Amino acid sequence: MRLNTLVTGGARSGKSSFAQELALKSPQPVLFVATAFPGDDEMRQRIEKHRQDRPPGWRTLEATHRIGEQVAQSRANEPTVVIDCITLLVSNVLLACPPGTGDAAMEAGVMAEVAGITDCMKQTAAGFIIVTNEVGLGLVPADPVSRLYRDLLGKANQALCREADQVFFMVSGVPLKIKPR
Repeated sequence: MRLNTLVTGGARSGKSSFAQELALKSPQPVLFVATAFPGDDEMRQRIEKHRQDRPPGWRTLEATHRIGEQVAQSRANEPTVVIDCITLLVSNVLLACPPGTGDAAMEAGVMAEVAGITDCMKQTAAGFIIVTNEVGLGLVPADPVSRLYRDLLGKANQALCREADQVFFMVSGVPLKIKPR
């Protein structure tokens, strides 16, 4: 039986490691979807570290946009799909918008990405493990773009949470189950 899981928490809270642990206990093989864009040396180093941390039998799909569509097209019947992470996906969508794009259009772009993922979750027999950040617990960001990012990530997380069978909130490496099956 498939199980869809959302893993959320703050930066460096252990989300990716926990998601990987869950995937190792799930039916194999695993399709790992990496959403990071290697825009600078620091990000390239992070991506390389994540690659090295993954088990060798996992297949990796590096995709910065149209995640649901790409998973549906490229999945080779892997029973488990890990998407790491929605935080970067939302950033990718916003950064791809031309200057002057209105907030409503940016929100539509983000929510279309999320809908593509949730549609894929519903149309496949695979279990999904999705990683995202909880960015709404801190101070209100000082600038409009950062506030929009925080708000859109919050909306994306809520939509994914509605489709998840279980949700874990990571705190200092400890998973707290906040949505039981």
